[in-house]
Amino acid sequence: MLSSPIVLRMPPELQMTSDQFFEFCQINSELQIERNKKGELIIMSPTGSETGHKDARIIQQLMNWADEDETGIAFSSSAGFTLSTGAERSPDASWIKLERWNALSAEQRKKFAPICPDFVVELRSPSDNLKPLKEKMLEYQSEPGFQLGWLIDPQNRRVYIYRPNQEEEILENPESVSGEPVLPGFVLNMRKIW
Repeated sequence: MLSSPIVLRMPPELQMTSDQFFEFCQINSELQIERNKKGELIIMSPTGSETGHKDARIIQQLMNWADEDETGIAFSSSAGFTLSTGAERSPDASWIKLERWNALSAEQRKKFAPICPDFVVELRSPSDNLKPLKEKMLEYQSEPGFQLGWLIDPQNRRVYIYRPNQEEEILENPESVSGEPVLPGFVLNMRKIW
């Protein structure tokens, strides 16, 4: 059964600041919560174990590459970022160039850093509706600093690729996906994901 995340619309007088939203997420740490640019809270159900394993495989490969490359740092799905629109998002995996990360203050890094990652990955779980995930990718695509995004759909064995100012590209059942030129030398082995 496909589902969409629960969207809670907030009256203007109950809108949270970024600090309040961060605290709200900490208090409700068992939930996966994001906030869109309209200030609506998006509550997603936890993924199943199989999806969690696939996500870990993506993060593992990205982290291994980032450790070798040393030009940026990788993040898991538990990291949140504040986009230029005010939306607060947590991609399933992401990476930021070191110079952009180092330009943030120590205080900014402790919360939902005010930056869009250079590279983001979203992994569709069996219960996810594809439309909200594509909308999220378009949101990243319009952000300053964004360079590359992958929406991985294991059910249909497709990878949707997003780049700034370009149309979505679709790969059908690829054995691997290259991060060139944004992530030089990074190739995601899709056999470990499918």
